[in-house]
Amino acid sequence: MARAPLTTLSGELHQDKGRQWLFAIGTVAVLTMLNGCGKNDGTAGGPGGPGGGMPPMPVTVIEVNPQQVPITIEEVGQSEGSKDVEIRARVSGILTKQRYTEGDTVKEGATLFTIDRAPYEIALAQARAALEQSKANLEKAQREAKRLKPLVAEKAVSQQDLDDANTNLQTAQAAVLVGKAQVREAQLNLSYTTVTAPITGVTDRAQYSEGTLVTPGAATSLMTTMHIIDPIWVRFAFSEDEAQKMRQAGSKATVKLILPDGSTYAETGKLNYTASTVNTTTGMVSMRASFPNPKSILLPGQFVRVRVTIGEREAYLVPQAALSQTDKGHMLFTVTADNTVAPQPVETDGWSGNDWVVTSGLKPGDKIIIDNLMKLRPGAPVRPHAPGKGPGGAKGPNLGKPDAAKPANKS
Repeated sequence: MARAPLTTLSGELHQDKGRQWLFAIGTVAVLTMLNGCGKNDGTAGGPGGPGGGMPPMPVTVIEVNPQQVPITIEEVGQSEGSKDVEIRARVSGILTKQRYTEGDTVKEGATLFTIDRAPYEIALAQARAALEQSKANLEKAQREAKRLKPLVAEKAVSQQDLDDANTNLQTAQAAVLVGKAQVREAQLNLSYTTVTAPITGVTDRAQYSEGTLVTPGAATSLMTTMHIIDPIWVRFAFSEDEAQKMRQAGSKATVKLILPDGSTYAETGKLNYTASTVNTTTGMVSMRASFPNPKSILLPGQFVRVRVTIGEREAYLVPQAALSQTDKGHMLFTVTADNTVAPQPVETDGWSGNDWVVTSGLKPGDKIIIDNLMKLRPGAPVRPHAPGKGPGGAKGPNLGKPDAAKPANKS
């Protein structure tokens, strides 16, 4: 193998040393830059630097004071018509016509359906013919009894003949009564072919279409349902303790409804039924309230929240966002006089609207924090501001001490 020239080897060694020298110079430069940046951050007093700490966190606070808060009990309820009437077929036949629009309000006596009338018209005609035949037999029996009566006195006929004539007369009279009843029955059956509304109310959908055979007493007998929804009833249930509180409140209790969209129904209800026993399975007492429903806002079968107010008490109202749940109970964060965070355990007793009702743990004038709760630590400094007055909003009065001037950021 041929050896490389000495001059070539010297050149390559010289190039390697050059590259190593350039690499060392570059490394020193990078370390110098990083060291310089670190000194600048520490000098500026930024987070984590040796010369400073975290600035006070801006938080929204509200001042709370005791007020008269309604004592309420709230449960889920379901509405129903104050009258729910099933419209059923009373005679068999083919459904020939539906004469109402489903969902409309109809008046009492309005025609809803018609059933094929022909078979019942024929039955009525037959009953009337039978009645006329019975009347004719009655007239014959009356004449026969009248003819035989004087003949018995003259001994022209026997008493047995007169007795038989009287019996035939009574039989003919009974046959006429039966015939009249049959005519009445046939007339009723014919009238049942026109299905009318028994009440004034809102109609449900028709269960069967035209051309369907309907039969009384069978599954096909239910044709539709009607509801009276003004007033409308709402059924609900309270626990034994809640039911006892309602009884103690008596006529002072007021009943309101919270609709599915969260709004409060304008009309006030009136309790019109309370069960006299406690359900042994659920431990609840069934109740019912009646509500005016002139605009048909409430519909049968609708789920609502029933809120019963049974009195008032002095308590604090706290936004739900301000309350935290811990293993020791409910907790609020308050701001002290020196603008630091102070956790405050509280006791609650239900809701009033969208706010928690705090019954103990607060004092008049306490300032509670309602945002940034996850970032708070006991004793941490904060910069409180009123709702809508903090960063990003209109500048407002500071509820605590003036903000300290921020140190300038050195470059």
